[in-house]
Amino acid sequence: MTIRILLADDHALVRTGIRRILESEPGLTVMAEAADGAEAVQLARTHQPDLAVLDVSMPTMTGLQAALEISRRASSVRTLMLSMHDNEQYFFSALQAGACGYVLKSAADEDLVAACRSAMRDEPFLYAGVAGTLVRDFLDRMRRGERIPRAVLTEREDQIVKLIAEGHSSKEIAQKLVISVKTVERHRANVLAKLGMRDRTELTRYAIRAGLIEP
Repeated sequence: MTIRILLADDHALVRTGIRRILESEPGLTVMAEAADGAEAVQLARTHQPDLAVLDVSMPTMTGLQAALEISRRASSVRTLMLSMHDNEQYFFSALQAGACGYVLKSAADEDLVAACRSAMRDEPFLYAGVAGTLVRDFLDRMRRGERIPRAVLTEREDQIVKLIAEGHSSKEIAQKLVISVKTVERHRANVLAKLGMRDRTELTRYAIRAGLIEP
């Protein structure tokens, strides 16, 4: 059976390379491409691929945010994260967002095809740097319903920080998220208080460290 894949990455050259890796294998075909997370969510809903391969760091909506939205709006679509970040925090965030696995771009030519096939078997794909014991413990705790420590910011606050760091004004953010300017300003104030920061520059540094935007 052919696995129909949606590929999302904001760099066209990267998409071309990843597509070449995927389509060199029998039974894998890239049916649609997206340049950001929001477009990936829309294409997942309209095209209903078997699998969405999402870059972690994309404009407008990150791959992690997109994976969460796809799990809500197109629950039959499996998701797989692709990243340049060898970081356990990102990996666990990907699991919490509903992704089946996490593949490093530096090892995509070796791991990506296997990760796609694992995802279609509903098996998590673990890249080499992640300790298997930590992953098993994390998944066991989730299955038992134990409390998993939450991120510092809420999902909405992450969206606000990302857009602020990308240079959008409060009015532009309000229009994008369909909320009031007053609500945007309240979220911004809450974020600054939570993080102990003072201005856009510090928020931008935080957004880069958190993987919300690329440096």
